[in-house]
Amino acid sequence: MNIIDGKAISAKAKEELRLEVAALSEKGVSVGLAVIIVGDDPASRVYVNNKKKACELLGIISEEYALPNDTTMEELLALIDELNNKKEINGILCQLPLPRHLDEKAVINAISPEKDVDAFHPVNVGKIMIGDFDFLPCTPAGVMRLIDETGVEVEGKNCVVIGRSNIVGKPMSMLLLHRNATVTICHSKTRNLAEITSKADILVAAVGRANFVTPDMVKEGAVVIDVGINRLESGKLCGDVDFENVKEKCSHITPVPGGAGPMTIAMLMANTVTAAKRQNNLL
Repeated sequence: MNIIDGKAISAKAKEELRLEVAALSEKGVSVGLAVIIVGDDPASRVYVNNKKKACELLGIISEEYALPNDTTMEELLALIDELNNKKEINGILCQLPLPRHLDEKAVINAISPEKDVDAFHPVNVGKIMIGDFDFLPCTPAGVMRLIDETGVEVEGKNCVVIGRSNIVGKPMSMLLLHRNATVTICHSKTRNLAEITSKADILVAAVGRANFVTPDMVKEGAVVIDVGINRLESGKLCGDVDFENVKEKCSHITPVPGGAGPMTIAMLMANTVTAAKRQNNLL
């Protein structure tokens, strides 16, 4: 059993990007990311701070727009419009979830597809569907990188994704499909779940339920990627996979924390660099 070290793989990816940003800088091209955060959700604040740190490390200019909880839809859309037209900003990210009175769908649609580094805009989602994409959604892209680092070939493998969210489950299945895997998506209405998951050569858990995946659900020698991050009553973080009991059955497994999480931010940085290259006709 090999533990897939997301921190080390993410550090490697960031170092590659740091060199790319430096090379762009020599050509007179800067890379800029704008992050919008509305309200004072503590988890969102942690994510935003981590994104800022990553930008600093890579030499990416980061602008933060921290808006009060009572920001109106008009104010938020006006800011997005301003950033869409700001040449120094290559990527725009609006931290979700938003306060309840704001329309997430309208906010995602307002961000220019060329600057949508989360790859949530319907135009980018459509491009992922047909396999002709500019940006990849950050978490699924990070998962693909983790799988690649194991040296396991995706083509021809049975892959099962547990979870059908727009952010992880659905795009994850598309990326695996583009790599010629045979993909099954499972969800809360799936019958005989363990029967299906136990046939998976590669199992991706993105269901948001602590220790949901138990040893009987895992095939001997499978690659198990845990995208979940849950906080137990004890305050301890854990994934969707019962790591201690499942790890002995796997050929490779990601820990939580330190698995898929660090990759998400690395891939966001990669999308921002890609956006800067596209906007400067360097791709």
